[in-house]
Amino acid sequence: MDFVVRQLSYHAQEESAGLVEVLSFGRLRQINDGGTQRGDFHVLAVVRAGTGHASVDFTRYLLGGRTVVWIPPGAVHRWEDVAAVTGELVLFTPAAPAAGLPSPSRLGYGHCWSASESAWPYITAAIDHLELETHAPASPAAHDAARLLLSALLIRIAPPTGEALPDQPLFGRFRDLVEAEFRAHHDVAHYAAVLGYSPRTLTRSVHRATGRSAKSFLTQRIMLEAMRLLVHDRYSAARCAAELGFPDPSTFSAFFLRTAGRTPGAWQRENWIPTNRITTTNDYSVSYREPTSITGTGSAVEAAERHEG
Repeated sequence: MDFVVRQLSYHAQEESAGLVEVLSFGRLRQINDGGTQRGDFHVLAVVRAGTGHASVDFTRYLLGGRTVVWIPPGAVHRWEDVAAVTGELVLFTPAAPAAGLPSPSRLGYGHCWSASESAWPYITAAIDHLELETHAPASPAAHDAARLLLSALLIRIAPPTGEALPDQPLFGRFRDLVEAEFRAHHDVAHYAAVLGYSPRTLTRSVHRATGRSAKSFLTQRIMLEAMRLLVHDRYSAARCAAELGFPDPSTFSAFFLRTAGRTPGAWQRENWIPTNRITTTNDYSVSYREPTSITGTGSAVEAAERHEG
């Protein structure tokens, strides 16, 4: 059988859905066979009952009642053992939340957590109402209502243990800039200059928000992309170096070794899928709701941060 990292683009089935749509796990089971995929949109899954697993960027998470899973655009993910899971998946573009309200990436949540018991009724009510609005006749009112209800849901899904980031506007701007430019710029001084702050001030803001330095945050983002390219896109070290803005393969390999504790080739072999089981696709017209032909298994190695500096 072939192993495919399917590239998905957001295409709403309902005309009125616009930038957000609600999909049940039952529907997911009809169109997805457990393969690996990567989308250009957010997936916010809320589990009402049942158990299963979700793998997101080399980490495997256990699903259960009141589990929330957030998968940002670009994250490689896979649903596993979800035959008994009930709940909903909210699909939305980065522009979908109402103006002035942050997306999950800006809130700084991890990929998976348990919603609090006190928040649960509000979460399910928001999803139920959101699903109703996405099936309403197309109109500006229905479009705006869906965006507002999505924003209400994003407010209510906050982790109950204070995992969300403290209010650090500078960090939010830094995070967005890193996402846009990490392939071209690997030095904190560049980001500090663009944002109009000193590197020290920027580092203090990032540390207050994440407990890590600005350099560590930037390094982790570059490493995550390198791991995705090595395993899921089967890039060589030379191609990774070019894709991620390193001057040459040896510089990239030294960076990877210093950060991960092993060379790109060694790490790739540890997470390897046999060549005769891999197919890749760049079909960006595929909808999340279309049937897929992907089977196989992938690695679920947690990408731990090892470098600070």
